[in-house]
Amino acid sequence: MQLAQQIEGYRLTTAEILYHLPDHPRLLQSYIWQDLDIAPRFPVLHKFLDFWSRQLDGKLHSVRVGAASLITPGEMRHTENLRFLN
Repeated sequence: MQLAQQIEGYRLTTAEILYHLPDHPRLLQSYIWQDLDIAPRFPVLHKFLDFWSRQLDGKLHSVRVGAASLITPGEMRHTENLRFLN
């Protein structure tokens, strides 16, 4: 399943979510979320953040997102003077 998703354009997405502690709203806690998602709209992340807002007590402060392709074109290098040992 993951390979098919990657071919369709999904990327490994990491989000650092800062949220207010429910019992101490002046304090922030960090949560790291990671999943395959499609940049730049990030529908999987948005679904998670909607769940968070509806179901969890910690009010969201900010979200920082990074995404990277897991499948990349191969790299080809030309070399000169190849010598094989006998």
